[in-house]
Amino acid sequence: MVTIKDIAKVAGVSHTTVSRALNGNPLIKKETRDKIEKIAAELNYIPNFNAKSLVMKKSYTIGLFFSSIDQGTSASFLVDVIKGINHALDENYSLTVHGIDSIKHLDSISPQRFDGILVMSQSDADNEFIYHVKRAGIPLVVLNRHLEDPGIMNVVSDDKGGVREAIDYAIAQGHRRLAMIEGRAGFKSSTERKQGFLDSLLAHSLASSSDYFAAGDYSIESGHQMMNRLLALPVPPTLVFCANDDMAIGAMNACYATGVAIPGHVSLIGFDDIVFAKYTNPALTTIRRPIADISELGTEKLIELMQDPQIPPEQSLVKTTLMIRQTVAKLEV
Repeated sequence: MVTIKDIAKVAGVSHTTVSRALNGNPLIKKETRDKIEKIAAELNYIPNFNAKSLVMKKSYTIGLFFSSIDQGTSASFLVDVIKGINHALDENYSLTVHGIDSIKHLDSISPQRFDGILVMSQSDADNEFIYHVKRAGIPLVVLNRHLEDPGIMNVVSDDKGGVREAIDYAIAQGHRRLAMIEGRAGFKSSTERKQGFLDSLLAHSLASSSDYFAAGDYSIESGHQMMNRLLALPVPPTLVFCANDDMAIGAMNACYATGVAIPGHVSLIGFDDIVFAKYTNPALTTIRRPIADISELGTEKLIELMQDPQIPPEQSLVKTTLMIRQTVAKLEV
């Protein structure tokens, strides 16, 4: 295996100079750095990260933590998160993925194991973990859930504003009987999306009946079950907003199974804009939450924090987009 000493012999410099050049040390002249990098590439040099970690006192590991991987985290959501992170993460770093609910001892989360941590937070229950990381002095960025603490870097989407825009659109299409299949209880995203729904109804002076709120849990199965319940009401809604696209797909299947046409008999709006949303039949009108963009921006913020821990924390709000497709009918008012 090629070592930095082999590169040093070919380049005619010390192995210390080679090490510094390959680590981007600004004290090494650009010409020398370019020459060493070229030789390293020609010799197919592969860095020994275990040795590098000991010298640099870094683990070269970024931890990605979800509230839970088993509960409330869909496969498409996970893919978008990792895609966004990989766009921004230096190839020298490894990414490890965990569920906070599976951690047995918080003491295992230490600066020796992680150079930085991203928390894709879905619940206030994550706060114990988040504040442990903060106390441990590990650079930290919390994604997806708005935090009240201005001392923590935070990147979130405007879920509430996105839902309000979507329901405003539905009302403009003539809908007055609007129902919602809510997200998982205890998740901040569920609360934000319900608030956006209610804000729109209030702004248009529309009443909100408790019968029109169904308790989902972000799973396809709950979307199917709750849509059946809504369709069985004496006066069913003309439009159902599902707090994520997985539940919307379950709701669509419930409609097909009972012969209820979309959007002829009931209209449907989802949230997330997962990859399958535009391929449903009819194509699903939904709110695009740019989770890959949130993850990428959060990773960029984390890298900045790792390089300079004195950077003032800030909250970054990423706008959602209403994706108008074919599942919302225009009604005569």
